[in-house]
Amino acid sequence: MKTLEEIGEIREKKRRELELRVNTKLDTREKHILVCHGTGCTSSKSPEILENFRRILKEKNIENVRVIKTGCFGLCAKGPIVIIRPEDTFYAMVKPEDCEEIIEKHIQNGEIVERLLCKDIDGSKVKSLDELNFYKKQKRIALKNCGVINPEDIDEYIAFDGYLALEKVLKEMSPEEVIEVVKASRTSWTWWSRISYRKEMGVN
Repeated sequence: MKTLEEIGEIREKKRRELELRVNTKLDTREKHILVCHGTGCTSSKSPEILENFRRILKEKNIENVRVIKTGCFGLCAKGPIVIIRPEDTFYAMVKPEDCEEIIEKHIQNGEIVERLLCKDIDGSKVKSLDELNFYKKQKRIALKNCGVINPEDIDEYIAFDGYLALEKVLKEMSPEEVIEVVKASRTSWTWWSRISYRKEMGVN
């Protein structure tokens, strides 16, 4: 277990490194190619897409580009999903053989691969995930970092506020306060569970 000081240092350093994942206006030559590794995309060859991107970048000696395995973006029907940051370009139903075109056109020449842009329910093409009607009225809370960070890299989790609750407990709260928070959360969950059950069973 790292100390809280070490965790804080990791958060600060790694967050600066990953700022382009969330700041679409960042002026940088570096790019991150995010490839969904959720169950749906994995079954549609996203692991092969990951390897193809890495192989092509190496063969072409392209620097300042990282290929990142992410968690599910939440739109399995459009998978495999590839998002390029910081410009936030959203490619859907990507195939392993599309990697070469994405590298040549988008990464090397700065051109969007129009044919791979996701189509909304009305048939219109959208550039970013947040432009989809499906997502416009949603706000992720527990899963807000899914599709942004590599779920197998603990430092990326820390960079996006991992262990903040632990820090607060250890630095700012007494044991009694922690117990009360746990009790309150259980009460809230029980209350919500009862309401959900009653709705499901059709009970007023």
